[in-house]
Order: sequence, then structure tokens, then C-alpha cells
Amino acid sequence: MNREACRQYADRAEAELRQNILPFWLHHVIDHEGGGFFGAITNDLQVDRAASRGALLTARILWTFSAAHRRYQDAACREMARRAYADLHERFWDNRHGGLYWSVAADGKPEQTVKHIYGQAFGVYALAEYHHATGERAALDRAISLYRVIEEHGRDPRHGGYFEAFARDWSSTGDIRLSELDLNEPKSQNTHLHVMEAYANLLRVWPDAGLQRRLVELLDVMVTRILDPGTHHLRLFLDEAWTPRSDRVSFGHDIEASWLLMEAAAVLADPKMEARLRPVALKMAQVTLNEGVDADGGLFYEADKNGVTNSNKEWWPQAEAVVGFLNAYELAGGEHFLQAALRVWDFIEHRLIDRRYGEWFHHASRKGEPSLRDPKVSFWKCPYHNSRACLEFSERLRRLSAVPQD
Repeated sequence: MNREACRQYADRAEAELRQNILPFWLHHVIDHEGGGFFGAITNDLQVDRAASRGALLTARILWTFSAAHRRYQDAACREMARRAYADLHERFWDNRHGGLYWSVAADGKPEQTVKHIYGQAFGVYALAEYHHATGERAALDRAISLYRVIEEHGRDPRHGGYFEAFARDWSSTGDIRLSELDLNEPKSQNTHLHVMEAYANLLRVWPDAGLQRRLVELLDVMVTRILDPGTHHLRLFLDEAWTPRSDRVSFGHDIEASWLLMEAAAVLADPKMEARLRPVALKMAQVTLNEGVDADGGLFYEADKNGVTNSNKEWWPQAEAVVGFLNAYELAGGEHFLQAALRVWDFIEHRLIDRRYGEWFHHASRKGEPSLRDPKVSFWKCPYHNSRACLEFSERLRRLSAVPQD
């Protein structure tokens, strides 16, 4: 490891966050007239004022600017986080039945009132971070209330884990998919991964024994039910009793899970759990490196048992790969993991960062061509993955560069 090179990469990641990503969201996404945020902005910054907005966008803005404020003590970040906090509980909070609506119309009225457990999880994740950054007790109380809603309505008492979605009043509903690309199955790796992430973040600020037990259960579910022990890929969709319903591979989710598993174990402060998960995380990172990384350092989007099926390199898997490969290096050494992390960052700088309009392109093609038609801001295009990658990458590299070398 070259300590000076690590410091330089850390500086570049931090500059990307503070000079590009955060300013983009501060300057372009706030709806000063209607309140809250714009739901859709094209790649060249054309605002769709009629677009509906998802709780996911607001929650991810809330997490991003809370985390940035906690790191930098920046007044603009705190104000942005405060705006997102107000938007979340004023427009998305269901005061009658509990939980968060999935989306609201451009005028702020409830639109899709389905209760996705995935959406509730991001509410927990973001509210816990806002409390961590500001100390506001009301935010923690709201995070705890969402956690209790998830446990009351979403948990499967028979087979364990969590169901996907419910109607507004928490009764059963027919279409439980997060998007048209998903299968209409009762359980998914995506929901469980982010409930795990949310519970770990809540446990940081609310050391509750019941929450701790649920997080331990989630970690067990991730590695015994959702992870395929033969391939070390996550099974994307499953039935109620955990029978796999898909053979698709999501490289971004695999590498994201590899480091979030260790993050959750660290929050638990359980050496036995960390020892159990460490080889799992390393194997997942190695398989992702072997099967999902292209010659240019970028991470493919999806595959199946026959190989890569989607060779696009979307923004969020690249962000997760930077952290995941660096995490593997921290766990076990191995120069190949460090170089993989640095090469993904190089790919991001060369192919994904938009030097003209700001933020990151939605994806680059296999040939390295940026996508100009996909939006910069949308239901799913949010600042969470790339901001978190910059925060994690810079902090971890600075920590590594400070370690004395023989």
C-alpha cells in the first residue's frame, strides 16, 4: 500500500462529494415554491414540475445531508437535512395507519399509499442519521415508531424475515413489487439488506435489546437463507419459505452486502458474529471481483448462471464496489482488493462524473459511453450511494494511510 496514493484518492473522493455531489443537490433539487424537492430532473437539468415524488428520494436526501453535516458540521447541509426531515413527516407520514406512503403527487397529496417495508427501512435509516447528526429527539422517536411498525406488520413469525409490502391499512395487497423490473414475490434480498442496514443505524443511537435481537436474526437470515452458499451471490427473490424464485445475479447488491454485513456486526460489537461473517464477506467480494468487474475496472450490472446479461455500469454499483473492495482489503489485506477499489474510483472519475451539468450519469455503457437520456434525479436516482461512497472511501483511506508501515 502506497500511503501517499491513498491520501490522494481520499482527497479526490472528498472533493467530489463537497464540490460536486452535495452542491448539485443543494442548488438544483430544492422546490422553493412547492416545498420539498423536485421529483424528476433530466440529465441536462430540465425540471419536471409535474413529477410525483417517492419517500425514497426524500429519505435518501435526509440521510445524505445528515451524514454530511455530522462529518463536516456544515450549516447548509444541516438546513438541507432539516428540509428533508420536514418533507418526510409532513407529506409521507401516514398519521392514521402509521408508516410512510410510497409516493406523493407533485402537489404533495398521497399518491401510491402502498406500505413497502423497503421504504419504511429507509425512513428508519435516515431518521436515525438525522438524530445522530442533530440530537433532535423527535427524529429518533419517529425512527423508533417506524421500526415498531415494521416489526408489527412486516415480520414473518413463521419463517422469519420480512414480507415485501402491504396496503395502506397494512392489509394484504396484490402487487408488492418495488418496480416493474422486480418479481411479485413475498420476500427479496433488497428489502432484507436495507432493513438490516436501517436497524444497524438505529442501534447506533438507540441501544435497545429487542432491536439488537432482530439485527442478529437478520444477519442470520442474510447468510443462511438469502445468500447462495454455492455461488456466494444473493438470491434476489424468494417465496415465503425462502425457496429461490430467480437465478439473476446483482453484482452491486452482492458487493454492497459484503460490507454492510460487517458494518452491522461491528455495530453489534459481537466478535463471534464478526468472525462468522468475515469469511462470508471476503468470499462475496472475491466472487464479485472475479465475475463482475470489466477490464476497465467498472462493475457490470447483472448476470445469470450463463454469464453477464446487462453490461451497463450504473452509478450505484460502482459506488458500492469502491467501498466493498476497500472493506475486503481492510479485512484481509490482499493488494488485489485495494487495486480493485482504486480502479473502480478511476472508472467513476473517467466515465460517470458529469463535468458539465454536475452529479453522476445514470450509467456508462460497456463501451464507456455515458447515458445522456436517463435522469439525474428521479424516483431512484438519489444522492445516497455516491455520497456514502465518498464518505466511506475517504475516511477508510485516511485511516489506512495513517497506519505505520514496516
